[in-house]
Amino acid sequence: MSLNNSSSVFLDSVPTNTNRFQVNVINENHESCAAGIDNTDPPHYEETSFGDEQNRLRISFRPGNQECYDNFLQTGETTKTDASFHTYDSHTNTYYLQTFGHNTMDAVPKIEYYRNTGSVSGPKVNRPSLLEIHEQLAKNVAVTPGSADRVANGEGMPGEEHAENKEEDNKAGAVKFGWVKGVLVRCMLNIWGVMLFIRLSWIVGEAGIGLGVVIILLSTMVTSITGLSTSAIATNGFVRGGGAYYLISRSLGPEFGGSIGLIFAFANAVAVAMYVVGFAETVVDLLKESDSMMVDPTNDIRIIGSITVVILLGISVAGMEWEAKAQVILLIILLIAIANFFIGTVIPSNNEKKSRGFFNYQASIFAENFGPSFTKGEGFFSVFAIFFPAATGILAGANISGDLEVYNNMLGNGKETSVYVDNISITMIVPTGACVVRDATGSMNDTIISGINCNGSAACGLGYDFSRCRHEPCQYGLMNNFQVMSMVSGFGPLITAGIFSATLSSALASLVSAPKVFQALCKDNIYKALQFFAKGYGKNNEPLRGYILTFVIAMAFILIAELNTIAPIISNFFLASYALINFSCFHASYAKSPGWRPAYGIYNMWVSLFGAVLCCAVMFVINWWAAVITYVIEFFLYIYVTYKKPDVNWGSSTQALSYVSALDNALELTTVEDHVKNFRPQCIVLTGGPMTRPALLDITYAFTKNSGLCICCEVFVGPRKLCVKEMNSGMAKKQAWLIKNKIKAFYAAVAADCFRDGVRSLLQASGLGRMKPNTLVIGYKKKWRKAPLTEIENYVGIIHDAFDFEIGVVIVRISQGFDISQVLQVQEELEKLEQERLALEATIKDNECEEGNGGIRGLFKKVGKLNITKPTPKKDSSINTIQSMHVGEFNQKLVEASTQFKKKQGKGTIDVWWLFDDGGLTLLIPYILTLRKKWKDCKLRIYVGGKINRIEEEKIAMASLLSKFRIKFADIHIIGDINIKPNKESWKFFEEMIEPYRLHESCKDLTTAEKLKRETPWKITDAELEAVKEKSYRQVRLNELLQEHSRAANLIVLSLPVARKGSISDLLYMAWLEILTKNLPPVLLVRGNHKNVLTFYS
Repeated sequence: MSLNNSSSVFLDSVPTNTNRFQVNVINENHESCAAGIDNTDPPHYEETSFGDEQNRLRISFRPGNQECYDNFLQTGETTKTDASFHTYDSHTNTYYLQTFGHNTMDAVPKIEYYRNTGSVSGPKVNRPSLLEIHEQLAKNVAVTPGSADRVANGEGMPGEEHAENKEEDNKAGAVKFGWVKGVLVRCMLNIWGVMLFIRLSWIVGEAGIGLGVVIILLSTMVTSITGLSTSAIATNGFVRGGGAYYLISRSLGPEFGGSIGLIFAFANAVAVAMYVVGFAETVVDLLKESDSMMVDPTNDIRIIGSITVVILLGISVAGMEWEAKAQVILLIILLIAIANFFIGTVIPSNNEKKSRGFFNYQASIFAENFGPSFTKGEGFFSVFAIFFPAATGILAGANISGDLEVYNNMLGNGKETSVYVDNISITMIVPTGACVVRDATGSMNDTIISGINCNGSAACGLGYDFSRCRHEPCQYGLMNNFQVMSMVSGFGPLITAGIFSATLSSALASLVSAPKVFQALCKDNIYKALQFFAKGYGKNNEPLRGYILTFVIAMAFILIAELNTIAPIISNFFLASYALINFSCFHASYAKSPGWRPAYGIYNMWVSLFGAVLCCAVMFVINWWAAVITYVIEFFLYIYVTYKKPDVNWGSSTQALSYVSALDNALELTTVEDHVKNFRPQCIVLTGGPMTRPALLDITYAFTKNSGLCICCEVFVGPRKLCVKEMNSGMAKKQAWLIKNKIKAFYAAVAADCFRDGVRSLLQASGLGRMKPNTLVIGYKKKWRKAPLTEIENYVGIIHDAFDFEIGVVIVRISQGFDISQVLQVQEELEKLEQERLALEATIKDNECEEGNGGIRGLFKKVGKLNITKPTPKKDSSINTIQSMHVGEFNQKLVEASTQFKKKQGKGTIDVWWLFDDGGLTLLIPYILTLRKKWKDCKLRIYVGGKINRIEEEKIAMASLLSKFRIKFADIHIIGDINIKPNKESWKFFEEMIEPYRLHESCKDLTTAEKLKRETPWKITDAELEAVKEKSYRQVRLNELLQEHSRAANLIVLSLPVARKGSISDLLYMAWLEILTKNLPPVLLVRGNHKNVLTFYS
């Protein structure tokens, strides 16, 4: 292959110093590697895909040219180019093979970019940010050859990742299990547990063969649906430790997960007791046969159970590897025992076994045992409750999800197989019900002499009379003997060994599951008081503290020593867990989140919902009061977690559904026209950062809380690049501040060339559908007389813009102003320096403690100490400088003023000066304030303008209007002397205030006046001042009236004067606002958009 480097080939001239970021279009001609072969084909470009950190290559060859690429592997394995080829050499015949993914900062797709921080499956790598890629291309910055390779292909990692990688290396020796040993074996051992060998015969005796099969099928239905739902959730992403708790919490959120996590962990702990008690019952029966009882049956069960659980605890603490090996051995014994049972059913029975009710397969026994024969206090669902724990084994593998190699794929395989295996219980019901009668005496003398009338029972027909069992208790038969399986089997001790295997393996699995689930719950720190149990030990992160807690709970329930009492408790808790797992699957599907993509597709959302409803129904049918208690506990935990609001974000389906609901509601709102009865102030508040003007936000939030939209807005003015970077970096922090301070508001920011343009963008684009702002809230520009002219123009301009967009305006003024950014900056510096001081002291203290170490290590530590303490004087001097600052410099009055609207307002008044009808916003805002807790003790006083000779009539008319609006008020004042001239002192103050901004063109000749107008168009002309002199009088006079009537008010709400565009200069308008609100309590200048916001129609 040759490469044509002639100048006519390149679109751009070749730079003298080429690098990998300067890629030119070239013409490539393929030629044969062999000298004797001519290739006259036209240039042929081939698709290539290159790309990870080790130069893995996938190459498409043209026929006949494969020998040219012998130095590359076609399978995509790691290859290296010949040493003679430089990676960035664009003049060799392999350059085009190294172009894609190697000539740019852009990164090719890699799994490392999508991992979570601290992932157990491998390190997380950060791809280049969009800003890095964008800026590099824009500036064409040269990068050292090779450095971009590492970034683009994921070889370079941020410094913070190294610690996580080190932690992962420490876990490299952790034991992981495949789907057979980790899922299938555990599920089978739990399903073929204590109920199969000890209670299956009793279930057949009580429910009969027919209903017994129904019980097993119902259990299988519940577990099968739950298994499908579990598999779907588990294959929708990587699953860590925690099993059912992890699945529910990550799907439905911490509220559901936290509540069911405790219940599920507790159920597994109680299950340990159930299985151990089953084991102890079998041992006690053996002791009875050999007449070796220690105390009595109940206490013997307690003693044996306590010893057994201690031994199991030792095995569990020894580690997961030992526990897994024990499980495999126990499963082998269990399988042999089951086969032994089936063999025993066909071995001819002897007289001893017949006296105990075993007659091999008999049609008469099958017919007699097919129907139910419930004893006193038992029924279908009570029997189901005792059997159901046998079916809960399907989650045994899920509970150790953190110890599986590839959990997602394994769980589906293991659960499917284990659920099918559950049906073996059905095949064991039939032999049991067809071979053994319900009651037997155990006496070989109870035979029937030929010729005596038979009582009609199956045993009677087979030559035995067990009729006395109707009047007195018997020890044998399906109803009485829990060791029927041993009697039926070919070799009894094997069944005993199977029972031991089944009970001990199930107990062991539960003893491991409960701490693992509990540890996962505690690690998430949902319940802070339980954080103690989150700590793990060893390479497998064993929850030793959780083992001890599980041991204590199991011991407490072992003391009950009644298997039939313990089993229903577990059934309730497990059914509650299953209900939520099924609901989680349904909820995730119903939310229609794009992130819901389970690899396990054999599920249906409606089947999952049916499974959830079925679980709840079965709970209530088994024991309604126990179900109520379970759900009360769950509800209490749910409320607790909701109230505490744990700082977690798992992308749950609850969040997805909330988004869908919000979107649907927002779209639905757009189909309905706005109605005056539903009007509410929806405000854009120009706070800047919400923490910098808290008082402005507080007063706005007081009348938007729980009723209207509130958006805190900030405009970043300056170079676009810097503004956008600063804006993006602070968005999350400022929204988090709102959440932390429990302010139900949004934060929005824009970058603009000037402040007015930014606000104009916010006014036009903020909101969504009907949830758009209708009111602009801004703070009063207190220092306007010292501000640059452009700032004043922007300030007044945004008021004009708001009116142009038909948006109401509220200007808030308080005596000390709003901006506390300087105070926050000083406090932040103090906190930072204090943290540095404490860290420095801790470092020095640690070094002093180690100072006594001798030898070379001691020498290095002393050197390290010197290095650490070198910058100390500088830091100390900074601290002393800050601490020496006087407290008064922080402007305590400003800090106090910033919190004045957070405090409860005492008894007082809100004075509403409703001078101009703006649609009612001036009246609505103070009314809403009086509904708040902090303002409820303040009464409304209404002030309106009127004629002196009609004061009473107008007062009655206003009272009538307010009563129709259903707005309560304390008093109404008609002000008849608004339009008289203000006193001389007030007017003089106004004139002195505007004097620096006046043009005084009337005192100059026409030419000079015109020149001044052109040079300083912003100044107040004599003509303008004369034209609006009456309005200026009114503003000054209003201040006098406000001083007279409302000086003691808690808050003044006043109609905002409107400056007509082109007629009122910006400085004159600011002078109006200044004189109007001077020396007053907090003032709200309000002007609605002159559309009705109040109505008296229903």
